[in-house]
Amino acid sequence: MKRVFLLLLLCLWSSLSRSQDMARVRQTIDTLASPFMHGRGYIYQGDAKAAAYLRNRFVALGLQPLDSSYFQHFRMPVNRILATPQLQVDGQALVPGQDFVAQAATGSGAGRARVLPLDTLVFSDTTVAQKFFAQSFKNKAIVYAQKHARRLHLLPKPFQRQLNQARLHVILQSGPLLTTVTRQQQPVPVLEVLQKAWPGKAKKVTYSVEADLSPQHQTQNVIAFVKGSVQPDSFLVFTAHYDHLGGQGKNLYFPGANDNASGTAMLLELAAYYSRPQHRPSYSMAFMAFAAEEAGLLGSFYYVQHPLFPLQKIRFLVNLDLLGTGEAGLMVVNGRVHEHEFKLLQKLNEQHNYLSQLKSRGKAANSDHYPFSEAGVPAFFLYTLGGTSAYHHTDDHPRQLPLTHFAAVFQLLTDFAAALQQ
Repeated sequence: MKRVFLLLLLCLWSSLSRSQDMARVRQTIDTLASPFMHGRGYIYQGDAKAAAYLRNRFVALGLQPLDSSYFQHFRMPVNRILATPQLQVDGQALVPGQDFVAQAATGSGAGRARVLPLDTLVFSDTTVAQKFFAQSFKNKAIVYAQKHARRLHLLPKPFQRQLNQARLHVILQSGPLLTTVTRQQQPVPVLEVLQKAWPGKAKKVTYSVEADLSPQHQTQNVIAFVKGSVQPDSFLVFTAHYDHLGGQGKNLYFPGANDNASGTAMLLELAAYYSRPQHRPSYSMAFMAFAAEEAGLLGSFYYVQHPLFPLQKIRFLVNLDLLGTGEAGLMVVNGRVHEHEFKLLQKLNEQHNYLSQLKSRGKAANSDHYPFSEAGVPAFFLYTLGGTSAYHHTDDHPRQLPLTHFAAVFQLLTDFAAALQQ
């Protein structure tokens, strides 16, 4: 009877030691998605504030830097929208972030312009195209749907140059307003407007867009590790990008709660777990928070080009992104590439019934695992399925994240890491 009681206590302790402090997880996501961080982007020092926060969390946990600093600095070009864009259509003000946003690659400009809808026959009728482009665009706001924006590069170069003489481009979006981060700038201001917010017979617009192309913006990866107790020269690596889209001036920012405060919170929870003496791993465990993923995986590409230890020493890498849901299971990118490890992950999930399903994909250049995979490092990219549909949008805020399977994903990850070290 005494032995049974002790076994029950040990099982309870094991369960509690791996249980998640979901209040702490929520606080981490709230902090990263807060107005103070301003979308963890490139105005109001959003990326620098987020990086300092992560470094301080690593320090508090007792993790060590892989180099002389927790920061791995690099420079990148980035187009920044310095002021919240303004747009009035026939005297009616549209709401930034709700009715419209500036396109990420927008140029600067302000003033008034007459609306000129793009004649879509210019793509198929040479006579119509010649007539349409014979007019002056200098005081015009060219308006066209997103599906036609993708076809502009098919026009002859003289027609493309004519379009760039317009004062403003307005792209009508039928779906949600999504934005990104770009490293170049258009020669004219470009606004993306919801189709339903645009008056059908608009005549005039008044607008203001202030953008700046910063050619050498300094940002940083944030990296720390726990030294392995048995094979310290072999590494398991967890990665997540902490950056997001930033903001457009003071009054508009993109919180990035699911993308990717959720994955960054998981990275910190794993760091906390392995920092405890009772959970010290056999292999060294590295935790890499990458910058500039949204600008084209720049932080992870930079790390692969400037590794802090040989990439061949990485036993496996798991990239964490979009982990705020899970009602419909978990997607494993590269699951079809590393079939043995995917079967192991499936087995662990089935044994403990963590998630309803694990789905697998092949190669995809859609997050920070990709530069490592291309360099020959075995890697998975995990993201949860179901729940929120907010993505690259002002609605990606902490309150709409269910986090219903966050703890289950954590337990699956720690089981997977333990199995890889055997």
